[in-house]
Amino acid sequence: MQPIPTIAQLLCAFLLSLPALAQQATCSVPSTGFLGLDQYRASRIAIYTDDFGQLARYRDANAASRAPSASENRVVFLGDSITDYWKLSNYFRGKPYINRGVDGQTTSQMLVRFRQDVIDLHPKVVIVLAGTNDIAGVTGPTRNEDIENNFASMADLAREHGIRMVFASVLPVHNYTQDAKESFALRPRERILALNEWLKDYCAKHRLVYLDYFSVLVDKQGMLKRELADDGLHPTDAGYRIMASLAEKAIQRAQKALPGPGY
Repeated sequence: MQPIPTIAQLLCAFLLSLPALAQQATCSVPSTGFLGLDQYRASRIAIYTDDFGQLARYRDANAASRAPSASENRVVFLGDSITDYWKLSNYFRGKPYINRGVDGQTTSQMLVRFRQDVIDLHPKVVIVLAGTNDIAGVTGPTRNEDIENNFASMADLAREHGIRMVFASVLPVHNYTQDAKESFALRPRERILALNEWLKDYCAKHRLVYLDYFSVLVDKQGMLKRELADDGLHPTDAGYRIMASLAEKAIQRAQKALPGPGY
């Protein structure tokens, strides 16, 4: 008869197996050919399997949020890291604007949390800035048509609940610094332009507000102005100041817009 292993022996065997398990987990993520993206996706396996939309990120903050008064012009900024890193209170002082950006997210993830992080907060306006991570394939290869469907679904939800929708253009990117090389390569300019053209056309057809960051932030080479982003993707303070001015005008347009279908 084989001797029964002690608890200590079982624990030791488990600990020794951890490196192999970690290697298997890493290898289970298909390579994209971009080392930085591969490492990033591997680090987020638990998120993708346990809480794909990352609803836990703002669940407590939402529960603690009071309902807006009838006169409050509440606005929710929904987006990825570009929104997440945007300290709204520094750019919109005294305004009831709520940041619901989550680093690394794609439109599929934002759609999952749209009810919790937008509808349930009862804003008058929502600004959606998304798509750059979809193009980069952060949660897997995604066609522009799939991104467009996610945008349309968010617009349908907003319309159903009387929330004015502002769709922001995907920002340009640059490769002027070493840190920006991979990020730039993952986001082909032609795909950004095509998605922005679709957003602009969709907003015109459905009486939504299109917020054009791209044309103001782009340089003569068709890239994000060097002084507006150190890593080629995330705006500096100067970039956010430009965006804040444009966003404020878009919010005002959304609040004054004539009711569209469904409103």
